[in-house]
Amino acid sequence: MEGRRVDAGSAAMKQALTHYDKGGAARMVDVSDKPATRRTARAHALVRISGEALQQLPNNRKGDPLEIARIAGIAGAKRAAELIPLCHPLLLTHVDVETRLGPEGVEIVSTATTTGPTGVEMEALTAAAVAALTIYDMTKALDRSIEIGELYLLEKDGGRSGRYQRARGGSR
Repeated sequence: MEGRRVDAGSAAMKQALTHYDKGGAARMVDVSDKPATRRTARAHALVRISGEALQQLPNNRKGDPLEIARIAGIAGAKRAAELIPLCHPLLLTHVDVETRLGPEGVEIVSTATTTGPTGVEMEALTAAAVAALTIYDMTKALDRSIEIGELYLLEKDGGRSGRYQRARGGSR
């Protein structure tokens, strides 16, 4: 079966996009020959929620949304490869999700770690996203205008590309 051709832009862009073969078809990257190294990634998400709803969080009849979101985020990281088609299934050695109340809502920071041949950015991002969706699910009765945003990679370390740390205030 012939793969579907994709226009990935310039020649430099095509070389940088490792999830495409020479013909432009999507593919899972072969990491067989890459050495197993310790790899860590941290991600961020923000759930914007009204001040009134934030004050009601401790009395949520569904339970503690922050603790349920923390557990959901950990479970989400472990299932990233099931949700993202070309993501490698990884043996995660550690996942943590921190939630804290802030002036705009709930800030989420997730961390994923593995020792393997490929990075854990997608697991950290999935953990933050699933935690944010869980906060929404548990608090939507308090505030229907909740927004989930600011999902991004804070930092990653390990592997051939080394360390990346997001600049304060974002990087573009």
